[in-house]
Amino acid sequence: MKNVSLNRALPAPAGIWVSALPARFRFAFRLLGIIGLSLLGFPLLAQNTASIRGIVADSVSGQPLSGVGVRLLGQPGGTASDALGGFRFGSLPAGTYTVQAAALGYGARPLVVVLKAGETRTVTLRLPAVALNLSEVTVSQPRDVNQSLAAISHIDQVLRPVNSAQDLLQLVPGLFIAQHAGGGKAEQIFLRGFDVDHGTDFAVSIDGLPVNMVSHGHGQGYADFHFVIPETVEQLKVYKGPYTARFGDFATAGAGEFLTKTRLDKSQVKVEVGQFDTYRGVVLLDLLGNDQRHLLSKKPESAYVAAEYLYTNAYFDQPQNFKRFNALAKYTGQLSDRTALTLLGSHFTSNWDASGQIPDRGVEQGVISRFGSIDPSEGGSTDRTNASAILTTALPGDAVLRQQAYYSRYNFGLYSNFTFFLNNPEEGDEIYQTDNRDIYGYTATYDRDSRLGSRALHTTFGLGTRIDATDVSLLNAVQRTVTDTTISGRVNEQNINAYLEETLTLTERLTVNAALRADVFRFRYRDQRPGADSVSGRATAARVSPKLNLYYQLAPEVQLFVRSGFGFHSNDARGVVRGTVGDNVLPRAIGYEAGSTFKPVPSLVVNVAAWALHLQDELVYIGDEGVTESTGPTRRFGLDLAARYQLTTRLFADLDVNFNRGRQVEAPRGANFIPLAPNFTSIGGLTFKASSGLNASLRYRYIDDRPANDDGSITAQGYFLLDAVVNYTIKRFQVGATVENLLNVEWNQAQFATESRLRGEPAGTSVDELHFTPGTPFYLKLNASVFF
Repeated sequence: MKNVSLNRALPAPAGIWVSALPARFRFAFRLLGIIGLSLLGFPLLAQNTASIRGIVADSVSGQPLSGVGVRLLGQPGGTASDALGGFRFGSLPAGTYTVQAAALGYGARPLVVVLKAGETRTVTLRLPAVALNLSEVTVSQPRDVNQSLAAISHIDQVLRPVNSAQDLLQLVPGLFIAQHAGGGKAEQIFLRGFDVDHGTDFAVSIDGLPVNMVSHGHGQGYADFHFVIPETVEQLKVYKGPYTARFGDFATAGAGEFLTKTRLDKSQVKVEVGQFDTYRGVVLLDLLGNDQRHLLSKKPESAYVAAEYLYTNAYFDQPQNFKRFNALAKYTGQLSDRTALTLLGSHFTSNWDASGQIPDRGVEQGVISRFGSIDPSEGGSTDRTNASAILTTALPGDAVLRQQAYYSRYNFGLYSNFTFFLNNPEEGDEIYQTDNRDIYGYTATYDRDSRLGSRALHTTFGLGTRIDATDVSLLNAVQRTVTDTTISGRVNEQNINAYLEETLTLTERLTVNAALRADVFRFRYRDQRPGADSVSGRATAARVSPKLNLYYQLAPEVQLFVRSGFGFHSNDARGVVRGTVGDNVLPRAIGYEAGSTFKPVPSLVVNVAAWALHLQDELVYIGDEGVTESTGPTRRFGLDLAARYQLTTRLFADLDVNFNRGRQVEAPRGANFIPLAPNFTSIGGLTFKASSGLNASLRYRYIDDRPANDDGSITAQGYFLLDAVVNYTIKRFQVGATVENLLNVEWNQAQFATESRLRGEPAGTSVDELHFTPGTPFYLKLNASVFF
C-alpha cells in the first residue's frame, strides 16, 4: 500500500495555504481536508436511476431562486433549491408524483410528474410573487438547518419598515442599537445579554463582504453598516449563538447575513424631508429592464445601479452637518445552465460633527442643555470602497462550487473627548483615532447532496482567507489639531480557515448537523514611532471549533432543536503582539440552547429558545486609550421568544421578548455585573397592509434599566419608545410619513459609566458617573417615490 501525503489530500489552494503555516497547525488542516474529501467522495449506497431534477425560478425575471423548499406531496422529508436554483429527488420507484416548491412571498405551484422505471425527468417550477400569508409559512429548514429564525426573519422583511441602514440591523430579533457620535460612527450593539460594543461578538456581512474590522482604530470588531443602501437589501439570514461552521471570528452572540437584491422590480426615485434639516434622496435604476437587452449572456440576467445622499443637522444644539453618499452597482446573470456570475461594486463616504457623550452633572448644573456639548469639536469622516465577484458552478454529482473574491479600501478618522479636562486641564482630552486599510479576501464552498444508505446527506466543505493591511493610530488633539502621538503602527493580520459540515437525515423526523471548523491567525505589528521597535512583533494562534446540532420534526407544524458549539473572537493585533499568550489571543466561547419553532395555529409562527453562553478569560484592547485589559471569564443565560401572528388578512402583529442574565465568573458577588448588558428587552408592533396600497405600522421598543459598571452603583436608564410609519402606494407613486418617538419621551441612547472632569472643577479631581447621548425627540419625516 502506498503512503498518502497529507499535503496531497487537500485541494491546490488549500495546499498552498497549509504549506505556509507553522508545523504545529498543519496537521489539523490536513486532517480536516482528508475527512472532507473522503465524505465528498462517499459512494452512493442506495441507487435507483429513477429521479426528478429541476430548477426553481422567478416567474417574471426567470432568475433562479435559491433556498426554496421543495417537496413531494404525500412523501416525508424534502429538499431545497441550491445556489443555482437546482434540486433533485433520487432513488424513486416508478409512479406519479406531485412536486411543489414554496417560499415566503411566492405562490406554491404544484406540478404532477409521471416517472417510469429508470427515467430521469427534468422540470422547471416558476413561482409568482403573492401577498404575505402566514398560513403558508413552513417551520422546517431542509437546506440551512442552523437558521432556526428563518421563518421569523422572512416575515420581518415584509412587515417591518426600514428607514435607514441602522434599521437593517434591528431586523435581527432581540437586537438593539445605540448611536453616540453624530450618526457617522458604527452603532453600539446589544444582543443576548451582550454589550457587543461596535461588533466584537456579532458578525455582520453583506453579500459575502465582511463588515466587522479586526484590529480597528476604535475597537475590535468595529462594524460600520452605513455603506449599505436600505432600499437595495432583499434578504436577511439570522444565526444566534456559535453554532454555524460558516462563521468564525466574532460570531459568538450570533451572526447576520444581509443580501442585496439580484434585480429590481422597478426603477425608483425617492425623496425624504424631515425635521432638523434632514434631506435624503435615493435613486435605483434598472439597467436592462424588460426589453431583453443582454450584457454577458443570452440567459436570464439583471443589472442595476443605486445611489443615496443624506444630509441632516440632527436634533443637537450644535449642528451635526452630517453628510453621507452611497453608490452601488450590481450584475447577476447566468453564463450557462451550470454557471452564474455576480459582480458588485460600491462606494461610501461620510463626514460629520458630533456632540458626543455628556455627563449627568453637566445637565443638572445647567452647564449645557440636554442636547448640548462639552466639546463641540468632536466628529469624523470615513469612506469605504468595495469590489466583489462571485462565481457559482454546478459540478457533476449534484454538487455546487461557489467562489468569491473581494477587496475593500477603507479610511476612518474620529475625534472624541470622553473625559473632557481630566488629563489635560488646560486644553482638554480630545483624541484622534485613524484607520486606513486594505482588505483582501477569498472564500470557496463546495456543497453536495448524496445519500448514506437510504438517508439524505448534505455536505459542505469551505475554505477561506482574509488579509487586513492597516495603518492605525491614536493621537492627542486640541480642537481637531493633532498635538502628539500615542500609538502609530502598521498591522498585517491574516485569517486562514477551513470547515466541514455534514447534515444527515437520520430518520424521517430527526436531522443531525455536525461540523468542524479550524482557524489560524497570523498577527504582525510594526510600531512606526521613532524608538518604539520594542513593541513591534508577530504572533500566530489557532482555534478548532466543533459544532453539533439536532433537529426533530415533531409534526409538520412543530420543529424542536438542540444546538451546541464552540466559537471565538480574535483580539486586537496590538494587544496580541505586546505579550498576550495562550487562549487570550482567541478567547473561546461555548454555547448551547434548546428550543422550538412551531405554529400553534395556522397564522401564528413562534420561535422560543433557552440558551447559555460561556466566555473564557479574554484580553481586550481599549482603542480609546491605547491600553490592554483583561476582563476575566463570563457566563450568560437567557430565554428568547419571537412570535408573528396574522390577525386578519391585512393585520399582522409581531413580538420579541428577551430575558438575559450575565455575570463575571471570578469577580466577588455584588461586583460581578457585566456593564451595560441588558437584562430584559422587547420589540413589537402592529402592521396593516391593505390591498388598496395603504400600509401602516405602529411599533414599540423597550429596554430595562441595567448596571453601567461592575458593582451596579451607576445605572444605565431604560426606555420605552413608540414609532409609526404610514405609506400609500399605487403603481407609479408612493407617499408616506415616519414618526420616531411618537410620545416625545426623554430618553438616553448610548450610556457609559465614565470618569471625567469639567472645566472649573478642582484640579486633580474627577467624577465617575453616567455619561450619555440623548435619544431622538419627536421626529417627523415625509417621503415620496416615483416608480418607472
